[in-house]
Amino acid sequence: MISTEARNKLIHQATCFCLLAILLHPTTSTNLFRVALKKRQLELDDIRAGRMISKLKYSHSQHPSDYQSFATLGGGSSDQDHQVILKNYLNAQYYGVIAIGTPPQEFKVLFDTGSSNLWVPSSKCYLSLTCYLHPKYKSTKSKTYTKNGKPGSIKYGSGSMSGFFSEDNVKVGDLVVKNQEFIEATRERSLTYLLAKFDGLLGLGFQISVGNAVPVWYNMVDQGLVKDKVLSFWLNRDTKAEVGGEIVFGGVDHFKGNHTYVPVTRKGYWQFNMGDIFVNNNSTGFCEQGCGAIMYSGTSLIAGPTTVIAQINHAIGAKGVVSAECNEIISQYGELIWDLLVSKMPRRQVCKELGLCVFRQETGIKTVVEKERSSVLCKVCEMVVVWIHTKLKMNETKEKVFEYVYQLCESHLSPAGEAVFDCNNIENMPNVTFTIGGNHFSLTPQQYILKTRVGHTEMCISGFAGYDLPSPTGPLWIIGDVFMGAYHTVFDSGNLQIGIAEAT
Repeated sequence: MISTEARNKLIHQATCFCLLAILLHPTTSTNLFRVALKKRQLELDDIRAGRMISKLKYSHSQHPSDYQSFATLGGGSSDQDHQVILKNYLNAQYYGVIAIGTPPQEFKVLFDTGSSNLWVPSSKCYLSLTCYLHPKYKSTKSKTYTKNGKPGSIKYGSGSMSGFFSEDNVKVGDLVVKNQEFIEATRERSLTYLLAKFDGLLGLGFQISVGNAVPVWYNMVDQGLVKDKVLSFWLNRDTKAEVGGEIVFGGVDHFKGNHTYVPVTRKGYWQFNMGDIFVNNNSTGFCEQGCGAIMYSGTSLIAGPTTVIAQINHAIGAKGVVSAECNEIISQYGELIWDLLVSKMPRRQVCKELGLCVFRQETGIKTVVEKERSSVLCKVCEMVVVWIHTKLKMNETKEKVFEYVYQLCESHLSPAGEAVFDCNNIENMPNVTFTIGGNHFSLTPQQYILKTRVGHTEMCISGFAGYDLPSPTGPLWIIGDVFMGAYHTVFDSGNLQIGIAEAT
């Protein structure tokens, strides 16, 4: 057994890095292109790398001016099953082998719906240790290489990747995309890539790519390699299964019943509108009027505003880090918040009325420090208001409401969003339900937890992480592979819609 102090340290390290109806139902065709997924056992280092990747990708700039970012058989089968064996990274981040050049040079890439560029390490990467741990693209060895030379870089929250563009043929399974523009990475400044099991990334997002490069998926369509502008994910969450799932280009497969389709609301991402979220059939109250969300294969988790994530993790018994600010707000302003809400003041006005969300414009070191603290208090106040307002609507007594809010404060998540719980209590944990397209999509405890081991000790980590993406991009929910593993997901770029159905 490991000590409590060591366990807590490992939990913190592991979790602080963890951190996404069409008009005509897409029909299957003989032009489906399949990418088979292979499962890989979850390890502690995977959690460290996986959460780090998620956190970095939320903050990297896909387009310098507009975007900032941060997963019974249906549909039939294809007569041309072109398959690429992929491995399952963190039971969530799925990567597989592609090849670039003639003769082909192989790389493991993460298939990511939250970005658009393709990049791999370059043979001209000399100063980054990471490049010595991964295969490197050698343009001089390829007969189909075309020089480009345009610089390209992607900045992350705690690192970056930079290099230059080149053009070459890219082989994914049996399909060859000709003259694909991609980045040769010559500098990788991040611990992420030291921990990662893949060499590069292949973006499956819209054309918001750095350098305005045409994404691989777009070229697949333009070059006639796939018939329909549809790609779909089936992620097998059976940890004992040999096949970890499948990506189908040009159609759909591996689902039950009918898909629920919702329109893409912002083409920069696979973004859509989501309704209320329920824990054990009780509304959390945060998304009653709708919330923006991104369907995102690049993270293992479901990340969302800390306000509601704290409610979810409290309900499932996960414990976070005690927030002094949270207790301060309750002790000093709790009664006033109660009175203002009882008087029917709109909840968005309460913290402004209390003077906690009004900021001055003065400059100076002291004012900057005070402003930072004021910003924290404002954020915590707004969370407390939501918590109290939710219980008020359920006609609970004042005493019970404050008892509940104090409990939430005791399990309030740190900025890293970490939350763990007792693995022996999984059967007693509630379902968490998301409202999408007017329908309810529930996740069972077995579907929203991540399991790993530290020595002989089993560790269970919540699949829900707090992440507050600032405006104007946020707030947003990042719906990752915890959700996509339970539900088959269709990305229809032709009709600008996302489809969701029960996975087989």
